[in-house]
Amino acid sequence: MTQKIKELKKKAINIRKDILIMLEQAKSGHTGGSLSEVEILLALYGYKLKYDPKKPEWDMRDRFILSKGHGCPGLYAVLADAGFFPKKELMTLRKLGSRLQGHPQLGLPGLEISSGSLGQGLSIANGIALGLRLDNKPCRVYCLIGDGEANEGQIWEAAMTAAHYNLDNLCVIMDRNRFQIDGLCCDVKDMLQMKMRWNAFGWHAIEIDGHDIEKVMNALDEAESIKKKPTIIIADTVKGKGVSFIEHNNKYHGTAPKKADLERALEELAEALKKL
Repeated sequence: MTQKIKELKKKAINIRKDILIMLEQAKSGHTGGSLSEVEILLALYGYKLKYDPKKPEWDMRDRFILSKGHGCPGLYAVLADAGFFPKKELMTLRKLGSRLQGHPQLGLPGLEISSGSLGQGLSIANGIALGLRLDNKPCRVYCLIGDGEANEGQIWEAAMTAAHYNLDNLCVIMDRNRFQIDGLCCDVKDMLQMKMRWNAFGWHAIEIDGHDIEKVMNALDEAESIKKKPTIIIADTVKGKGVSFIEHNNKYHGTAPKKADLERALEELAEALKKL
């Protein structure tokens, strides 16, 4: 396990490099929220999820839903690393005719749904989880949402539904980087006592450091052990994680790094890699 954690930490830095390079090539896209979710995605695809990249439609796979669809550069980089499609295809991000659009679009191996209309992913995950249970399949469903997305009323309707049906094969992970497009989440609509809110809606709620890969892995294990209720992992993250001048800088919410920014960022990540 120690070796696996070390491997995933190293991979997280390289995934961040891929994200920044593909965004600079595209000249557009969502930088901050793609960088904040990296350890979450790697803990899923590098440790927890059951899948076969050679058979993306394998019937017994676990399902992953990226509800915060604007963070797809992070997912694309992780899917390519996992072998779902060639890594060179990352450089086609947001290009005309590319399978890698600005929000996930069905047709790319590894995607379960087209997503990005915020608030809808959890409802879809509920339906998939309920369907798997009705079919007596032991597969699990994982759904990544944003904390700004939790302002959407549909999230809370879906939360009530999942608790009502005791969907213990469902795990939501919240990328709580504390920013949304209009600024700090607490300034737009303060969601006080997030863990208490989810507990009150009938969920098993876990709070962790979303950049501590071991803690993310342990939380995923805990979620799998919970019976008769769904689980949410509230992962505290840093928007723009890994690059000093992008961290906590909401200018990069929907802005790609320029070439000079990219060079500076890659230098920082190279130094971080040396320290592992």
